[in-house]
Amino acid sequence: MSAPDAPATGIRLTDSQRLAWLRLIRSENVGPATFRALINRFGTAEAALDALPGLAERGGSRRRIRIESAEAVEREMAAAAKMGARFVCRGEPGYPRLLRMTEQAPPVLAVMGEDGVAQRTALAIVGARNASLSGIKLTQRFARELGEAGLVIVSGLARGIDAAAHEASLTSGTIGVFAGGLDRPYPNENRPLMRRIVDAGGLLVSEMPFGWEPRAIDFPRRNRLVAGLSLGLLVVEAAARSGSLISARLAGELGRLVFAVPGSPLDPRAAGTNRLLKDGAILVTETSDLLDALRPMDTRLSGDEPMNLGEAESDMAEEEPSERQRDRIIEALGPTPVPIDDIIAHTGAPPGAVQLVLLELDLAGRLERHVDGRVSMLL
Repeated sequence: MSAPDAPATGIRLTDSQRLAWLRLIRSENVGPATFRALINRFGTAEAALDALPGLAERGGSRRRIRIESAEAVEREMAAAAKMGARFVCRGEPGYPRLLRMTEQAPPVLAVMGEDGVAQRTALAIVGARNASLSGIKLTQRFARELGEAGLVIVSGLARGIDAAAHEASLTSGTIGVFAGGLDRPYPNENRPLMRRIVDAGGLLVSEMPFGWEPRAIDFPRRNRLVAGLSLGLLVVEAAARSGSLISARLAGELGRLVFAVPGSPLDPRAAGTNRLLKDGAILVTETSDLLDALRPMDTRLSGDEPMNLGEAESDMAEEEPSERQRDRIIEALGPTPVPIDDIIAHTGAPPGAVQLVLLELDLAGRLERHVDGRVSMLL
């Protein structure tokens, strides 16, 4: 299976646009879905920043929303430049090809290394930190043979299976994903590996700000990035309650293929992979199993869907809800997630009006957006 570099498409942001994008995504209660909704409604990040206080107030916030200052972002950009990193925005040529086709792709990534590796077809390999020797050897074989077939290997820079996957794919292309800022690697013992990835032409990626120390709750976000960067995800070894199973679930939610290596029922490091196989994951014993399954998938995902670079024009911008519509939209929400289309149908409100109320609630910290596009009220 060959995977040549895909042409990078898109246009580059100006310095002032990039500053505004970073300010917006670093502001309180602004995640990828909210960022996209703001850009779609207000056209530019600058206009969205101006609108944030009023939106949060109408959504019921009892205090002024925190907006990231230009000075703080300038310091972050200086820190990135000092260590040879940079920021790439969704829709720009250097943004990872497969990731930007996902609904909740981060608007801005901090990256270090070669952009070209992120435009190629990739497979994620994850697994146990306390991996067995046979698991390490099998991972190295898969990563090496997949690299020879032209695929990039993505993983989370953890001990065990992750590190083995990166090591074996240094010469063919690998992407390491951080749970914290690019200047806060975890575990610290893998710092030399991270340097080798960059020196070999690979890429390091994070959506978190510089200086951000990774917390337990940040690793699922990292796992979503690992899955989103890849066409499929292979779990080599995983215990019954492993973080690798979270990665597999997220990959499935993103429409990626999920693969697993079977293991002995007597080995607790095989409990998770064996369960994945029972749940429908593709069984893998050799590299050809992966390549045969990925080939048709790569053809289906060869298209592109870049995001407007902060110059969008929304056809919903004038759809302001009436007070009655606003009340009905809020009444339709509860702790149970519901599709936005159902809210529109139930309330009879225009789509733009519904989206605006949801945006206000989101910025006020009262709304939860789910990966499948549904929303629920935080009580």
